[in-house]
Amino acid sequence: MTEGRRIEVTVARRIVVKVGSSSLTTAAGKIDPSTVSRLVDVLAAARLRGAEVVLVSSGAIAAGLAPLGLAKRPRGLAAQQAAASVGQGLLVHRYTEELARHGVVAGQVLLTLDDVTRRSHYRNAYQTFAKLLELGVLPIVNENDTVATNEIRFGDNDRLASLVAHLVHADLLVLLSDVDGLYDADPREPGARRVTDVTSPADLEQVRIGSTGSAGVGTGGMQTKVEAARIATGAGIPVVLAAADQAAVALAGEPVGTLFHATGRRQPTRLLWLAHATDPQGTLLLDPGAVRAVVERHASLLAAGITGVIGAFTAGDPVNLAGPDGVPVARGLVNFDADEVPRLLGRSSQDLKRELGAAYEREVVHRDDLVLL
Repeated sequence: MTEGRRIEVTVARRIVVKVGSSSLTTAAGKIDPSTVSRLVDVLAAARLRGAEVVLVSSGAIAAGLAPLGLAKRPRGLAAQQAAASVGQGLLVHRYTEELARHGVVAGQVLLTLDDVTRRSHYRNAYQTFAKLLELGVLPIVNENDTVATNEIRFGDNDRLASLVAHLVHADLLVLLSDVDGLYDADPREPGARRVTDVTSPADLEQVRIGSTGSAGVGTGGMQTKVEAARIATGAGIPVVLAAADQAAVALAGEPVGTLFHATGRRQPTRLLWLAHATDPQGTLLLDPGAVRAVVERHASLLAAGITGVIGAFTAGDPVNLAGPDGVPVARGLVNFDADEVPRLLGRSSQDLKRELGAAYEREVVHRDDLVLL
């Protein structure tokens, strides 16, 4: 079948594929060798067609359950980290063996949130991916669950995949799941229909997005996949959501699953991570004039427009910028500690320089370190 193929898929030359835990493991928590083998066959075929492939693979914690004698995914962070420590090696070993059948070398890339939110770190991450792809390696990416804390976690690999797709300048993101696409209601309900295309956020208004998906070994649901698609498409990357057993036809461009069409243009990498991969450490409250300056004129935030400060943060931390109603309108990297801000409120840069010195004349949040929400 050639007619009706999705051009966004067939022309993609750099593809990020994400597969979830529930699609890789058995109910007992063990890695399913036949599933991994079939997936690797599909990825190898895409490479033969000339595409570069990056795999974001869940499954480390799930793969560690059986060897540790655990019946289900543990809730405690330490236990999850122990399972990931055992399972990650098993998972990558399986991928390495399967890729070797096709003469492909696997490369493991473990990321924490800190790796891709700090400027020097994400530049190094990009360079690592670029060199791996240049050398013909297939990078296998996962969150570094063994050392990540709750404060520096991506939270789910769907979001991680969308951000990696942007980081590596991908042409396409493919989310493989145990559900064969987005439905307008719970697919287990009679009459639920698959949504074949999402061209704008308006297409989702009539969709009831629940937490459909397996929760026994994974952390994601349909909500996380739609959010991941929103992040990627907003940065100019189309997304295909399909069942794992449809991987071959999905990557061939057949109209299976759901295609989320790109809605925006590529953004500076650091700003996309700032918007979607950081948790604000506090909030700066802005007067109406400052909101207009930041939102409409894309100006830096000056002390004169700030009316209040919430939270405890240090210079360089991400903070939300909120209007008088408390609703965040932007996020940025702040140039002052939280305990310094109160003395700056509502004051002009000239006054601050005259009284406190030249160091206090600078912007509270520079426009280059600010992204609208």
